Amino acid sequence: MSARAAARLLEVSPATGVRWAQAWRTRGSVEPGKVGGHMRPLLAGEREWLLARIEQKKDLTLHELLAELRDERGVTVCCDTLWRFLRRCGKTFKKRRSSPRSKTGPTSFAAVPAGAGSSAG
Repeated sequence: MSARAAARLLEVSPATGVRWAQAWRTRGSVEPGKVGGHMRPLLAGEREWLLARIEQKKDLTLHELLAELRDERGVTVCCDTLWRFLRRCGKTFKKRRSSPRSKTGPTSFAAVPAGAGSSAG
């Protein structure tokens, strides 16, 4: 019996009958496939290389690391994927000041007694 004929008997659309027949041929079952579950991080296999590379060259930018990952390891991911992976590993790419901040004076106005209006009109 054809998939379309079976679909008519089961009162489903012909497309559904064809999909069920294809599932039976390929998987041996028409049960739905697995949905959800935990996805392994895309960069889990590159963890050691990435962390070692950051230790070797501490001033490496995120975009430079992306380029090296693509050119040397053949792994292409977006910037956000690499950023989230490194953040989970406890690494950041914050710029560090080369000198201490300059001392600045207070920027607020002198204390005004309670109930006193402001000069802004």
